[in-house]
Amino acid sequence: EVQLQASGGGSVQPGESLKLACKASGFPFDDYTIGWFRQAPGKERGGISYLSIKDGSTYYEESARGRFTISADNARNTVYLQMNSLKPEDTAVYYCAADAKSWVVAALTHFDYWGQGTLVTVSS
Repeated sequence: EVQLQASGGGSVQPGESLKLACKASGFPFDDYTIGWFRQAPGKERGGISYLSIKDGSTYYEESARGRFTISADNARNTVYLQMNSLKPEDTAVYYCAADAKSWVVAALTHFDYWGQGTLVTVSS
């Protein structure tokens, strides 16, 4: 059974940092693409960062570029999203997802497996 468990959300002030974790199980982690998505109140869910575990290639959505870093610990089957310089507009429920397709294809189509969300609130 495929499982993705996102954790690490919380409430922080603008400018602070959070590190989200996505613990994966039930599929060949090393062969998959992992993506982080977020859904802010009243908005559609959108992708913010993707990582190909196989070749290490990454993608960052424009608002995340330079502030967020996606990485993997293959030994722990876990993908992280380090978020620095957080802004109020980063407030959202963050989800991780997995797919066997490359992130280029998965981003254009869909990710097959999804975890539950973790809430990030950035407020002064």
